[in-house]
Amino acid sequence: MNPSAIWLNDLAIVAALFLLGLVGLLVMRNLVKLLICAELLTKGVTLALIASGFARSNPYVMQSVVVTLIVIEVVIVAIALALVINLYRQTGSLDIRKLTDLKW
Repeated sequence: MNPSAIWLNDLAIVAALFLLGLVGLLVMRNLVKLLICAELLTKGVTLALIASGFARSNPYVMQSVVVTLIVIEVVIVAIALALVINLYRQTGSLDIRKLTDLKW
């Protein structure tokens, strides 16, 4: 298969993941679903980084960037899930519309 065709296929998948995550972030009201949509966004960015590394014939730099991104992403997801669990315990719901009543 032609390398430019592979690059175009990768870009199509990246665009689909990114758009799916972006639409999900704009439409969803559930905190867990919002977190999943944010993960779709980051997976699209990760795939774009890997594809660009292969397109430039320098995959090792992009792979190291992606590994760093994955580590940071795992930490952020762990913190976000802890916040979601605590918000669920406080409010009894995962709907973001009910979070407007939160006060310090």
